[in-house]
Amino acid sequence: MKHGGRNVYMVSGGVTKFAKATPEMDFRLRVKKAFDYAMNDVNLTLNDIDGSVASYFADHFQRQLMAGIMVQDYLGLTPKPSKRVEGGGATGGLAFQTGFEEIASGRMDTCAVYGFETMSHVNTWKGNEFIALASDTNFDYPVGGFYTGYYAMMAVRHMHEFGTTVEQLAKVSVKNHKNALHNPYAQSPMNITVSDVRNSPMVAYPLTRLDVCTMSDGAAVALLASEEKAFEITDRPVLIKSIGTGTDTMRLSDRPMGKVPLLPNEKESDYSNLKYPGVHSFRAGRTAAKEAYEGAGITDPIEELDLVELHDAYTSSEIQTYEDLGLCKYGDGGKFIDEGKSEIKGKIPVNPSGGLLASGHPVGASGIMQSVFMFWQLQRTVKKHFKDDFLQVNNPKRGLIHSHAGTGTYVTATIMEAVK
Repeated sequence: MKHGGRNVYMVSGGVTKFAKATPEMDFRLRVKKAFDYAMNDVNLTLNDIDGSVASYFADHFQRQLMAGIMVQDYLGLTPKPSKRVEGGGATGGLAFQTGFEEIASGRMDTCAVYGFETMSHVNTWKGNEFIALASDTNFDYPVGGFYTGYYAMMAVRHMHEFGTTVEQLAKVSVKNHKNALHNPYAQSPMNITVSDVRNSPMVAYPLTRLDVCTMSDGAAVALLASEEKAFEITDRPVLIKSIGTGTDTMRLSDRPMGKVPLLPNEKESDYSNLKYPGVHSFRAGRTAAKEAYEGAGITDPIEELDLVELHDAYTSSEIQTYEDLGLCKYGDGGKFIDEGKSEIKGKIPVNPSGGLLASGHPVGASGIMQSVFMFWQLQRTVKKHFKDDFLQVNNPKRGLIHSHAGTGTYVTATIMEAVK
C-alpha cells in the first residue's frame, strides 16, 4: 500500500542513556536532553519546528496525566499543534508513523516525535502489574495474567510446533547483549554465554531473566521533515520509504485460524500443514510487514534489507519476528539464529543496537529509539554518535524498524532508506 502523500524524511535524532533509574531528572528534562541533541546536531531552532507527536505508554508509571503537554511546554513548543499516541509496546512505532502522516499529508513541514517513560517509580512486580493492564482486564488480568507468562506459553508452542530450542532463544540474548557493549546508550551491555542465559533465574519456562527485557527510564526524539525542508536542514536525510501497521485481537484465544498472508517470495505449499497463526506467530506482524514491503517495492526481504531493529522484549519474540518479517520461513527462526544470519557481521544484522533486551525498554521511547539508531546507521554516522564504529553496518542502504504491542495486537513496520 503506497501512502500517496509527500515524501517524508528523518533529519535528526537524539536518545538519552537508558537506565534502571534516573532520579536526578524528571521526564521533561529527560526528553529535553534528547531533543536538544537532535536539534543541535543540525542547528535547528524552535521556530523551525511546526508541531509534535508525544509518545508514552502508561500514566500509571508517570504518575501524571497529560504528561505530553508538560513536555510540550518544557521544550518551548506551545502553542504549536501536538497529540499524544498510545498503543502499548508499539506506542513509539505508532507515534513515529503519526509524525510521518503529519508531514505526508501536508499539515506540517517539520515534526518532532518525542517518546519517554519513567518506570523506576515502582518495583518490578508492580511494573509487571501495570503492563498487565494492557491485556483484557475482564478476562486475562483477573486470573493473574502477566506478559512474561503469555510469551512463555507462546515460546513453548513455537518449540513444540517447529522444534525451536532453549539454546536458540539464549543465542538471541547473547547476541544482543554483546552488541550493546558498543552502544553507549544501552542499559545492560554484557558479555555473556548461552550457559549464563540458561542458568539465570527462571521467570516463566522457558524464559529466564536474561531472556526478558528490563524496565527502564529513557527518552528519544526523531525530527521529521518534508523533502524540501529536509534538504535545507541536512545533506544526508534518510527517506521514510513506507509504513505498515497490523492489528489482532487482544486475547490470543480469539484469533481465528487461516492462511498465512504470503510474501512474494513464498508460496502456499510452504505452509500447507501450518495452523496459522496459532499462538506461535504474530499475524499483525506479518500484516504490517506485508504493507510496508508493498509500499517500498520489496519482494525478497532477506536480499533487499541491510539491517533490522525489531521489538525483542523477549528472546522468543525476536525469533518469531524473523519469521513474521519474512527473513526466513515460518518455523526456521531458530535455524536463522543458529546460522548466525542476524549477527552484526551476518547476512542481515538484527538489533545491532542491542535491541530492547540490552538497550532497555522505556516503552514510549523504544520505537523512537529504534528510528534514531536506524537513522544513524543509514547516515553511516554510528562512529560519530557512539564514539565506536564496531556496530556500523557496512554501507547500509535500506533498513526496517518494527514495534510490537501486547501479544501482537498492534504492530508497526517502517522502511527507511539512505539517499546518499
